Amino acid sequence: MSADGEQQSDAGGPRVLVLGGTSWLGGAVAAHAAARGASVTCLARGRAGEVPPGVLLVEADRDAGAEAYAAVTGRAWDLVVDVARQPGHVRSALQALSDDAEHWAFVSSCSVYARHDEPGADERAALLPAHDGDTAGPDRYGEAKVACEQAVTAVRGDDALVTRAGLIVGRGDRSDRFGYWPGRFALAVEDGGPVLVPADLERRVQWVDVRDLAAWLVDAGLAGAADTVNATGPTTSLGHVLQEAAAVAGFGGETVTATDDQLRAAGVEEFMGPRSLPLWLGDPEWQSFMDRDVSAARRIGLSCKPLRETMRSALEHERALGLDRPRTAAGLGRADELEVVGRVRDAR
Repeated sequence: MSADGEQQSDAGGPRVLVLGGTSWLGGAVAAHAAARGASVTCLARGRAGEVPPGVLLVEADRDAGAEAYAAVTGRAWDLVVDVARQPGHVRSALQALSDDAEHWAFVSSCSVYARHDEPGADERAALLPAHDGDTAGPDRYGEAKVACEQAVTAVRGDDALVTRAGLIVGRGDRSDRFGYWPGRFALAVEDGGPVLVPADLERRVQWVDVRDLAAWLVDAGLAGAADTVNATGPTTSLGHVLQEAAAVAGFGGETVTATDDQLRAAGVEEFMGPRSLPLWLGDPEWQSFMDRDVSAARRIGLSCKPLRETMRSALEHERALGLDRPRTAAGLGRADELEVVGRVRDAR
């Protein structure tokens, strides 16, 4: 059944199958495909949320292997989009569906790369060793995505769009890595306090709005684009990102800068996780994690919204979640942040 309770029609438009579609990126892919007139089906467990209006949900657990796809096999698909992170899921999907699919798009990650200290590296950079099993934990995310990519190319050859996504941001982001900043500036507007920021604001930051990535996956996939590309936006400085976050939040207060050493001494983690400072990367081996060459994706149509528009969307999501909520995925709680601010001031 579709999200609005009606059986979806196959009449008209391309037929798109999204493996996922009730969570963040998968849902955005399904929504864009439906908006452009496609007949869209999502195959998912249905536990992460609802499919977009007008989209058919087929409930299935991909842990069941090839039989999980029984309800969607034997039909001609113009495009299959797979966002899986487990190699076994990708292999079983290809086994069941590749012969029925005109085009195939797989969402990988820039985490597949073995090094993150080479500014502007392109898709030829060395990869991590592929994970050798069907399932992998979060600590083997990059290796698992390498194995997924290899599974796709083993079956489809060069006839697939393999997108190595960068930091995906915008409304619906659960990672807190990007939305933290407009949310934190907005909270500081409310309570009148300062905001803690890294001292080195020239470090590079790179992201892609979930809406831009989803639209491009559908449009380029249906057009038959086939390549392996870094799917993220152009780079800019961390300072510019924070400036835009402050502007969107209407913040005109004090920022307190802390060096890498001061942040580490205060027990602040880099980039993500509990008690972290999002987007801050002090480790030299990770300085170019958000600085990849994206010219190949741009040649096949990937374009990005202005940063301020993405910031507005992220702030709306942050407000809906609660600006002063507990931070577990990434970021500092407000009390923790002000404690670090006090330590930095005392050291001056």
